[in-house]
Amino acid sequence: MRVESQSTGRVLGYVQVQVASRTYALRVEALPAKNGSDEDRRELGFFADGNDGYGILIDGDASPSEVDQIIEKASVDATRHISRKVLN
Repeated sequence: MRVESQSTGRVLGYVQVQVASRTYALRVEALPAKNGSDEDRRELGFFADGNDGYGILIDGDASPSEVDQIIEKASVDATRHISRKVLN
């Protein structure tokens, strides 16, 4: 998980996760995973933008099965992160 302040990806849609009685919408954004050097490489999966906004970053060139795997893992990570923040 990472904290990010600016969205630069192409929004593909939203995934909803439920924590307690609230439902959170996570935007799914597609970016190339490799942006040149290793320092510029972006981490795929769940991210928080610092303003209670959440999202999932995927590789725009990934296969549908890879996208499904990333979204599934990121949804679990998001639920865990939001649970710790909201329920504690």
